[in-house]
Amino acid sequence: MEELSADEIRRRRLARLAGGQTSQPTTPLSTPLTSPQRENPPGPPTAPSPAAPGPSHFLGLSVHSMTPATSPIGASGVACRSQSSEGVSSLSSSPSNSLETQSQTLSRSQSMDIDSVSCEKSMSQVDVDSGIENMEVEESDRREKRSLTDKESSSDSEVSEEQALQVICKILRVSWKERDRDVIFLPLLAAEFTQDPKAVCSDFKDLIGQILMEVLMMSTQAREDNPFASLTATSQPIAAAAKSPDRHLVLNPSSSQGTSPMLTNVGSFGASSLSSLGASGGVVTDSGSDRFTIEACKETEMLNYLIERFESVGMEERKAPKMCSQPPASQLLSNIRSQCISHAALVLQGALTQPRSLLQQSLLVPYMLCRNLPYGFIQELIRMTHQDEEVFKQIFVPILQGLALAVKECSFDSDNFKYPLMALAELCEIKFGKTHPVCNLITSLPLWCPDSLSPGSGRELQRLSYIGAFFSLSVFAEDDTKVGDKYFSGPAITLENTKLVSQSLQHYLESARGDLFKILHNILLNGETREAALNYMAAVVNRNIKKAQMQTDDRLVSTDGFMINFLWVLQQLSMKIKLETVDPFYIFHPKCRLNMTTDETRLKAPMEDLKSWLAELYDDPSKFPEPKFPTECFFLTLHAHHLSILPGCRRYIRRLRAIRDLNRTVEELKNSESQWKDSPLATRHREMLKRCKTQLKKLVRCKACADAGLLDENLLRRCLQFYGMVIQLILRIVDPAYPQITLPLNPEIPNVFAALPEFYIEDVAEFLLFIVQYSPQVLYEPCTQDIVTFLIVFICSQNYIRNPYLIAKLVEVLFVTNPAVQPRTQRFSEMMENHPLSIKQLVPALMKFYTDVEHTGATSEFYDKFTIRYHISTIFKSLWQNTAHHGTFMEEFNSGKQFVRYINMLINDTTFLLDESLESLKRIHEVQEEMKNKEQWDLLPRDQQQSRQSQLTQDERVSRSYLALATETVDMFHILTKQVQKPFLRPELGPRLAAMLNFNLQQLCGPKCRDLKVENPEKYGFEPKKLLDQLTDIYLQLDCARFAKAIADDQRSYSRELFEEVISKMTKAGIKSTIAVEKFKLLSEKVEEIVARNSQSEIDYSDAPDEFKDPLMDTLMSDPVRLPSGNVMDRSIILRHLLNSPTDPFSRQNLTENMLESLPELKERIQAWMREKLNAGRYSQ
Repeated sequence: MEELSADEIRRRRLARLAGGQTSQPTTPLSTPLTSPQRENPPGPPTAPSPAAPGPSHFLGLSVHSMTPATSPIGASGVACRSQSSEGVSSLSSSPSNSLETQSQTLSRSQSMDIDSVSCEKSMSQVDVDSGIENMEVEESDRREKRSLTDKESSSDSEVSEEQALQVICKILRVSWKERDRDVIFLPLLAAEFTQDPKAVCSDFKDLIGQILMEVLMMSTQAREDNPFASLTATSQPIAAAAKSPDRHLVLNPSSSQGTSPMLTNVGSFGASSLSSLGASGGVVTDSGSDRFTIEACKETEMLNYLIERFESVGMEERKAPKMCSQPPASQLLSNIRSQCISHAALVLQGALTQPRSLLQQSLLVPYMLCRNLPYGFIQELIRMTHQDEEVFKQIFVPILQGLALAVKECSFDSDNFKYPLMALAELCEIKFGKTHPVCNLITSLPLWCPDSLSPGSGRELQRLSYIGAFFSLSVFAEDDTKVGDKYFSGPAITLENTKLVSQSLQHYLESARGDLFKILHNILLNGETREAALNYMAAVVNRNIKKAQMQTDDRLVSTDGFMINFLWVLQQLSMKIKLETVDPFYIFHPKCRLNMTTDETRLKAPMEDLKSWLAELYDDPSKFPEPKFPTECFFLTLHAHHLSILPGCRRYIRRLRAIRDLNRTVEELKNSESQWKDSPLATRHREMLKRCKTQLKKLVRCKACADAGLLDENLLRRCLQFYGMVIQLILRIVDPAYPQITLPLNPEIPNVFAALPEFYIEDVAEFLLFIVQYSPQVLYEPCTQDIVTFLIVFICSQNYIRNPYLIAKLVEVLFVTNPAVQPRTQRFSEMMENHPLSIKQLVPALMKFYTDVEHTGATSEFYDKFTIRYHISTIFKSLWQNTAHHGTFMEEFNSGKQFVRYINMLINDTTFLLDESLESLKRIHEVQEEMKNKEQWDLLPRDQQQSRQSQLTQDERVSRSYLALATETVDMFHILTKQVQKPFLRPELGPRLAAMLNFNLQQLCGPKCRDLKVENPEKYGFEPKKLLDQLTDIYLQLDCARFAKAIADDQRSYSRELFEEVISKMTKAGIKSTIAVEKFKLLSEKVEEIVARNSQSEIDYSDAPDEFKDPLMDTLMSDPVRLPSGNVMDRSIILRHLLNSPTDPFSRQNLTENMLESLPELKERIQAWMREKLNAGRYSQ
């Protein structure tokens, strides 16, 4: 270094700085990067203390406040910010602020004063308070200055140059006079100054650059000649950390006023606010998680020096804001800033030492993570480098990679996650004009949206894409075990603590997602990168399409945490979209970014119709307008819901089911311990019990994490609000008059609706089912009225939806919101019941669906229909209590065919359900009796015992389920027969209803009724007295001659002894009043009279010709009809068949009542033959 002349040093420096900008930018900076002022409490500026030793107060890497680098003076001519002024960061109002520890007071001393002794020696005896302060003049001086001659102005300029030299020396902490402590002596500049002082001072910009270059070049020498060794403050914390064995930099955001920020209090920061829950008297800290490794190298020392010098400019501006607003001071300070940035850029590129690889982490990353950069440093660095693509990449690609590596190490087990996110968010917000340089750089990275290389494209995109690491932060135990291990394990966890922890984790999530939104939003705002952002968003959706499957390999798709974070950001983007700007044809657009295959199940259109309609659309491409951002964003958000929140809900429900099953297994093993503890299988059972308990504990911990991540009211509300928008769009498609919708809808279904994916409606229903069960308080939003309308419109327009199970899901939503099921949704249920469309249309639609669900086409249709009909029956009971629906019910009761079909299905279900449930009770009784006799039970082989116990468990489950369904159907019969009797007495229904009632009376009161006696009958929902009371009520409510005949015609179950036993039991148990018992006796007597007549008639008509008999039932026809197949049947019998199956029983062709042909001639012949037989009988008597 000593062999080089001053000219040579200057030449080399200028060569390296060729093309660099040093002037102030004309475009204001958008946001301050890593400005810690967000963390500073508002307050008056702290006055500098001349007595305090300056270096120990302002040097070092610590959180502090600075003024803007490129615009230090506000419009009014005063400094933009003071040290303790209110935060200026654009993120100061971000959610992350709520996570800051309130006790932290982040400040930094403003003292910039140099020790008086060294000042006297190194700065030619300039006063301690000299510098920019001494450049201030009185108002009178300024008035006089306006009238001075050019010569006087020149004289003032010479004074300014002298003071400027003092300021440069003070800020850069250098001297070319003589050596001293706390300043760097520049021998080459000193030699040049001795030779020609005027040449040195001719250009201050060149002088500043020469000073910085000489300092940096001196630092490249051996350690013993390190120029920074004389700067006592520089060794802490950066230099000291670099020299330390573990090379760690500790976060230091808090330092009390008047205390050196270099004195790091390790235990004062980084502890999560969650960690303190349950702790008394302080915050639990984990300093190890709050340390960032820095690289021990000369570049670190250089960078630290330049950062401190940049910071010192702001300190001087705060001391003398007025003078700093005027040239030449403002230009001088701007030059110092620009030169610091230019040299920092050289250091970051390794131009002064060895070139740095793009794969190396940037030296700036630890500063950014610790929030320790001066205000405006990064903005100025970007401003000066972004126009040179290669230099910009050389500097900022390592920064971006370093932030990505840092966030991969973060977790929600502490609040360190926010620092990489905040740093990247602020980088993305920096713009010049309309360009966001960092956004351009991010999307130009090879791993912005990498091509798929394997079947696991969803997980691949999450792991490899640049912002995938930032979106991967998660509280779900499947994604990150640290959260559950830290907050939801241990015996001290209580329900209250869990709730508090969940709330705090949700604040963490809100903070992180807020920064993620800023990142993606700025990339979208930047016109040059919007297309890349949309392509990435579409890739996330398209590559995770397998998440919608009921069973999928989680290793092939993105995690739930990633997808829900992505969803949250899309929700924010979609929040202000106006539906008028959304094109419903987008998913059919040739330029649609979403992969919509023709295999996707559609709401109504079959595959052939869909293909032909799409072919018509694509024939004329001009029909498709260019896709706009609101449309693309809306549909991306809709599909993201399908792949994020819904799979999360399903996983949550599966986990609850697994916990319930494990609890049951544990209880069964504990309860049966006395049976197996001495058996050869004891060891195996104990091991199984241990494993079950361990797994149960793990699942409970996973559930607690999922409660925090999924049952977040703010998240669920946003989902509901967005689904409200989806509902509005769908309703606009089916009825352009929305919100003035009328029913029935147009019978001509719009093609665009018919071709929509089925999950557009199914997801809404599934989400509503989830929140009603697990978070019903979320249900009440402004969109609730639209949800009610949506449910009613599509339940009442079943022709619009091809899949009956989708209608069933909408019906289930009405069921679960019923106050009898979920009391907290009573207001929603009332909105549904009192909706204008509901009053006239809902009851007929539900009654129709009750009968249509008999045949769904699914293999499980026989069992599915019972659950669906149970839901409808519960809704009917609720609607009947609302007087507004009475008129509609009565219209249906008297309308005929629809109600008759409904009653027929009700009879079928009651017959099957009561039969199955009572049979299962008999089997339960049998096993319980066997187990009571302990001696005989012990004699049975062990495998037989286990088989019987397994059968008992299955029968108990069946009886509980079927009895619940049967009770509901009997309740409906009880309600309906009380209100209307005529439909129940029709020829095709009366005999079937009577036979069903007789059979169940026989089960309850017949000879084998004791077989129904089981232990704890309430456990199965079996209430024999209530059931007998309801069945006998139905008899009495239908009491008439026609019904008595129907009872008597039942030869399978009816007997006089049965009715006598029923009367006896009712009297003994006090089930009925005396009057009711007497009425039942009278009914029994009428039935017996009819039975006697029937017996005689059967003998008289036993020899009827075959043409007079029904071919199915072999009974004498009373009203013969001809079927299209040519067969003749009795009208009542074929009508009964048509109630169950609209087909010809002989040819299986479609058949309706209108297709039946009456045969009056045959009817007359039958009646004549009957009269003849009757007369013959009388004659014989």
